Amino acid sequence: MSEFHEARLPARLAFGCTGGIERRTDVVALASGFERRTSAWAQGRRRYLIATAARPLDELAELVAFFEARRGRLAGFRFRDPLDFKSCAPSAQPAAGDQALGTGDGTRKAFQLVKAYGETLRTIAKPAVGTVKVAVGGVPLAASAFGVDPTTGVVTLNTAPPAGAAVTAGFEFDTPVRFDVDRLDVTLEGFAAGRVSACALVEVRV
Repeated sequence: MSEFHEARLPARLAFGCTGGIERRTDVVALASGFERRTSAWAQGRRRYLIATAARPLDELAELVAFFEARRGRLAGFRFRDPLDFKSCAPSAQPAAGDQALGTGDGTRKAFQLVKAYGETLRTIAKPAVGTVKVAVGGVPLAASAFGVDPTTGVVTLNTAPPAGAAVTAGFEFDTPVRFDVDRLDVTLEGFAAGRVSACALVEVRV
């Protein structure tokens, strides 16, 4: 498995970033004029471009140090997507009923955090520590009634939910990414400011 560091890129270094989701779809044009479309990926992949604006030299030095600690493209790390880092809308606060994790069967205790985008489920493997809320059958659980692995996003309940009980959760989370460059070019724009060109990040599977 590729190397991954649980460090999060400081939010101030990503301020003003651009990014979005990509998918891989194969399209074959048939002789009849119809198309055959297939998707090679079950989930989309996020890409970002950070540090595009002029910044104080101290921030640039911090970014260079973070880049060096990850050894360029080698190690993954946590990144907070400013548009998509909650189980709910960006303007709302996570609640225990936000996302469906599964249904109890009287035996199962472990449930993977996920976020639904319509019919598509995204695995959430990097929840933010201390933000996860869980409910069983619509009743919120005390924080002491479950545990969360922050490196995998697996929630383990102390007591298995009864058969048919819905298990739901609300949370904040990070996107696992890596640098998509092995070189950082810094341009000085003054005595106390500079700019890093083309500092790209790409989501990784963990």
